[in-house]
Amino acid sequence: MNSAPLGIFDSGVGGLTVVRAVQELLPSEDILYLGDTARLPYGSKSPETIRHFADEDVRFLISKGVKAIVVACNTATAHALPQLREQYRIPILGVIEAGVEAALADERSERIGIIATRGTIRSHAYQHALALRRTGLMIHPQAAPLLVPLIEENWIDHPATRAVLKTYLDPLVEKGIDTLMLACTHYPLLIPVLREMLPDDVRLVDSATTCAEHLKRELTALELLKDANFEGGLQLYLTDLSEEFEALARQFLKRSPGRIQRAILGA
Repeated sequence: MNSAPLGIFDSGVGGLTVVRAVQELLPSEDILYLGDTARLPYGSKSPETIRHFADEDVRFLISKGVKAIVVACNTATAHALPQLREQYRIPILGVIEAGVEAALADERSERIGIIATRGTIRSHAYQHALALRRTGLMIHPQAAPLLVPLIEENWIDHPATRAVLKTYLDPLVEKGIDTLMLACTHYPLLIPVLREMLPDDVRLVDSATTCAEHLKRELTALELLKDANFEGGLQLYLTDLSEEFEALARQFLKRSPGRIQRAILGA
């Protein structure tokens, strides 16, 4: 099993920030990525539909022989992870638990801001997970629906993006947050801009880095790490292929995505 690939899935290409973080932390691991681009976004779907989609994503990855799966989608993690863990024996990790652990790793964290898509904020998954682990926290969620399209337009350092960010961040800064959770896998691309715009003492916790670190701990504990003498490869599968998605994959990975293959789910 150690030589089998890791499976990672998301509703689109945002989860490729998780892929990049895993490649940096675990360079010997082979990765098989599935982006359900034909049915994105998951955030606007009902919980029942999201669970159905996530189940098909997992079945596809298992059919490819993966040794563990990362749900690199906050919405799918919030609504489908418990069901997936009950249904399948393979290790399945989500992005929420890792982010919450990282946010609370600093005992001084008291006022935590969360920016995410509307679907993730409405699920209360982060708020609930934080409150369960530490009492007395001041938790300030902020839906940020305009950020994903701006990022996918590659307007990372565009005045329009800065203006939108200011609108989302100002209420959180006014509330004195000491930690900001980037609860969407697109958002790590905004870290350089966020560091400029936020006070120096606000700690950033991004779902990609924290997920990769959590994955390494889990694989180590399960003795599933691949031999470090090998260089890992990447296979990309999308349920809808287009030049746009190929360009986005290159943007998120910061390198050529190589050949992208078509995935057919539910077959």
